[in-house]
Amino acid sequence: MRPVPNRGILDIEAYVPGKSKAPEGVRLHKLSSNESPLGASPAALEAAAAALTHLESYPDGQSAELKQAIAEVHGLNPRALLCGNGSDELLGLICQCYLEPGDEAIHSEHGFLVYKIQILARGATPVVAPEKDATADVDAILSRVTERTKLVFLANPNNPTGTYLPFDEVRRLHAGLPGHVILVLDAAYAEYVRRNDYGAGIELVSSADNVVMTRTFSKIYGLAALRIGWLYGPEAVVDALDRVRGPFNLNALAIAAGAAAIRDRGFLETAVEHNSHWLEWTTKALTDLGLAVTPSVGNFILVHFPAEPGHTAADADDFLTRRGYILRRVAGYGLPDALRLSIGTEEANRGVVASLAEFLGKAPA
Repeated sequence: MRPVPNRGILDIEAYVPGKSKAPEGVRLHKLSSNESPLGASPAALEAAAAALTHLESYPDGQSAELKQAIAEVHGLNPRALLCGNGSDELLGLICQCYLEPGDEAIHSEHGFLVYKIQILARGATPVVAPEKDATADVDAILSRVTERTKLVFLANPNNPTGTYLPFDEVRRLHAGLPGHVILVLDAAYAEYVRRNDYGAGIELVSSADNVVMTRTFSKIYGLAALRIGWLYGPEAVVDALDRVRGPFNLNALAIAAGAAAIRDRGFLETAVEHNSHWLEWTTKALTDLGLAVTPSVGNFILVHFPAEPGHTAADADDFLTRRGYILRRVAGYGLPDALRLSIGTEEANRGVVASLAEFLGKAPA
């Protein structure tokens, strides 16, 4: 006799984060985790430092300061907001509250791995909808909705592909779902998108009873170490999630830094401009080398490699790692022939392109 985990737990493949180390003696350029190359706002750092002087006190259990800042910047009702220890916690809370054994939840073919993990953790069944051109396919998702479907996860933009659905397509997806099915819009990379047909989901959440949107401070705000996520949803859904949330799920440094970061609009625009410039430059440079690149609207690029021995994605990963350039293997996402490259500093972007040119035996353009 021995303890047995709940149904689904042993079916989970543990999440493996991107590598973060280079060989000894080699300068590290970590381009594997979609982190901001600009770091955090000086205002956020100052706020976190001030919070360090009161470590004896519990943080505000409702994260009121952070909610108020988010509400002010985005024009939202604070009662419709919930803050979490990264958006990962919020995705888990959604599954905890709305899935049970026998239920189904849908995600796209190359969607964020945490969706499957959290679905299985509740003993429910993950249902995969094929993508079209590395982009979520609304018709494929809707064709997989059954009477057992409770949740649909849509990362928009998607990680690791960098593709997105225009908001008209998101609306079409929502219109095709039964009223009891929650559409979860994971907009972790929304701040980077500069396309007129894109919407993060705020308007749809405001007008529907079965849509929630999750966001993060880990990417453009440069606060990944503090683990800050937030959710905007119908008050009834937020109330349900709040009942099972841990009482002090955000620490005081996270609350203070997050509130300061989201109000620093100048720093945000600087980060957007840096990413837009180097996303375009790096995409063109890699394409000029003959590599296939999936068009991205995020802060990363999915780079495809041939199956030719010596030039595969695994070969490229080994070659770049020896030179200190750490990219993300994405075989776990069903993309064994690709690497995900986060946009870094100018030095890192130019260096990784030069190294790939050397790997391919070509001169950089």
